Amino acid sequence: MVHVPITLRHQGGRKQVVTPAGATPWIPPPSRVDNTLVKAIVRAQRWRDMLESGDYATVRDLAKAENINESYLGRVLRLTLLAPPIIEAILTGKQPATLELEGLLKQFPVEWYQQLEALTRIE
Repeated sequence: MVHVPITLRHQGGRKQVVTPAGATPWIPPPSRVDNTLVKAIVRAQRWRDMLESGDYATVRDLAKAENINESYLGRVLRLTLLAPPIIEAILTGKQPATLELEGLLKQFPVEWYQQLEALTRIE
């Protein structure tokens, strides 16, 4: 049996957990939003939308219009295949510290469960 000494206090209509006197309060680890990863995911979604809407017929046409390298555009577009938990973790800054854009631009599994095993330990 585990005993956890806590006190609940109403504050502004919400309940707040108060730690016992002398105990170290628990503070969740700060999130670490990687703006480079977020920007790449947003670009990938935007480019996918541009292709799917018919604005551009091919990746080559889109790359020329965006004035970027065609192979880079293709690698970034693959980010649209990332598993939703990975995207959510990146957008909220809760991705593992080892997850960086350079690694994501390399080939990764298409199956979401394999991505979760290969890229992160998100459950």
